[in-house]
Amino acid sequence: MRQLIALLCLSGLSCGLAAGKDVPLPPPRPILSPLPAVAELAETNMNADAISSRPSECDQRLAALADVVLLPRLIGPGACGGDDMVELRAVRLADHSRIDVKPAAVLRCAMAATFAGWLRDEVAPRVAKLGSALREIDNFDSYECRSRNRVAGAKISEHAKGNAIDVSAFQLADGRRIEPTDMMADKDLRVALRASACERFTTVLGLSSDGFHEAHIHLDIAARHHGFRICQWAIGEPARPTALAATEAATKNVRVRLPTPRPAIPSVKHARKL
Repeated sequence: MRQLIALLCLSGLSCGLAAGKDVPLPPPRPILSPLPAVAELAETNMNADAISSRPSECDQRLAALADVVLLPRLIGPGACGGDDMVELRAVRLADHSRIDVKPAAVLRCAMAATFAGWLRDEVAPRVAKLGSALREIDNFDSYECRSRNRVAGAKISEHAKGNAIDVSAFQLADGRRIEPTDMMADKDLRVALRASACERFTTVLGLSSDGFHEAHIHLDIAARHHGFRICQWAIGEPARPTALAATEAATKNVRVRLPTPRPAIPSVKHARKL
């Protein structure tokens, strides 16, 4: 039968109907969609219906106190990414001055708004008590698709979801640089910053937390069961001087009594005359 159909087709006769009964048609092509794959959305907890190029309510609130560039969605690879992403470039204060974030931080809007509010309401006023205004934040790390502390096989980091930022230093208008993990920095400032950070963020890691945050503080808004929070940032103080150093310091300006001068010894010639 197949040979007969082939001969009829070669002879120019119509064979569409006959061939249609025997040769299956290819399946219809799927409708292309600009949305990411369902698996990707599930891994990042993203809602396909919520993806839009229009500013969200969070975007609108954030725009009132910060300079941002909207990044509506950021997908993968794997479980990395998040919805309503922004690039936080600077925070504006009430006096119209700016606190630059360098380099600009890529964060979810909710995290960016929490961080901007902390800088504006807590950090800037406390730094001003040192006699100079806060002008810049050193962003050590924000969005990065990686595991916790970059340890192979560890759980995915909040950085990979846009929920975290690492701060290494605060730059002041007079040129001073204050590192929050520096034990030589103003202690009252560090105590106040830790207290306010642990109220605003669900995770705060710094000096003596896990060995990975000795030179910066980690801030994130990870959601945990029963509202559990982590606040591990040791303030620390400079080491006290040793006993020898303390003794040297105590005797530095003390006058030492010199011994009485020795009596003069008469010469041999003079002794013979005696």
